[in-house]
Amino acid sequence: MSEGLTLYVARESGLHRLHPLTKLSLAGFLFVAGLALPGTITPYMIFILAVLPLAAWGRVARKLFGAAWRVVLPFAVSVFLVQGFFWPNGTPLLSIGPISLREEGVIFAAVSTGRILLVVSCFLLFALATRPDVLMAALTQRGFPGSIAYIVVATVQIVPRFQAKAAAILDAQRSRGLEIEGNLLQRLRALVPLIAPLILGSLVDVEERAMAIEVRAFNHPGPKTSMIVIGEAPWEPIARWILAIGAVAMIGLRIWLIL
Repeated sequence: MSEGLTLYVARESGLHRLHPLTKLSLAGFLFVAGLALPGTITPYMIFILAVLPLAAWGRVARKLFGAAWRVVLPFAVSVFLVQGFFWPNGTPLLSIGPISLREEGVIFAAVSTGRILLVVSCFLLFALATRPDVLMAALTQRGFPGSIAYIVVATVQIVPRFQAKAAAILDAQRSRGLEIEGNLLQRLRALVPLIAPLILGSLVDVEERAMAIEVRAFNHPGPKTSMIVIGEAPWEPIARWILAIGAVAMIGLRIWLIL
């Protein structure tokens, strides 16, 4: 795969050798567990006790933590400020003039931050350890419609593709003398020359990819062959069923607790 167009990091690890559907089931199970199980620190415990050890097993812990930190930190700062200081009623922890930091708002912000951290880290764990082309081959070989398989793979690739395209546009505009650094006003003025080519380029990219998959008989109803051979251990199908049943059970538990 081309660098910059995917989050995948090639490593020789047990996590990378797992079948793509096993990794997808594992990420889905951790995602459901973090959202369904009650408790303020539950998402953080799942991140520390499950996601990070799996990332260390796959030798992608540093990349996962760095990417998750960059995504979650701005969200965490904003949600703690907004919910902590503007929570309508609750126990004051700290007063600054007419506003107070509310305990209930801080708890809500902590839970929200933990959940977004878990969602982002589960996606990154799967994306860093799974080649998109192998994932698509695995889905189609298991009988998934090609359109659904393509949507899943395109979702995994959308962030790095946008980053690569934005970086290329940024370099091109900088070479033309566009001032993109400086005070806030200068940066805001540089947004239009950056956003317009990004949107137009993305539309062109979508058209080119649609033409490419049609040339490769993407919608042909007949059987297709693949050069990618995907192996799996005998225990992996059983593990996937256990993870799927566990996720459904946790959803049922959550519904039961709410009722």
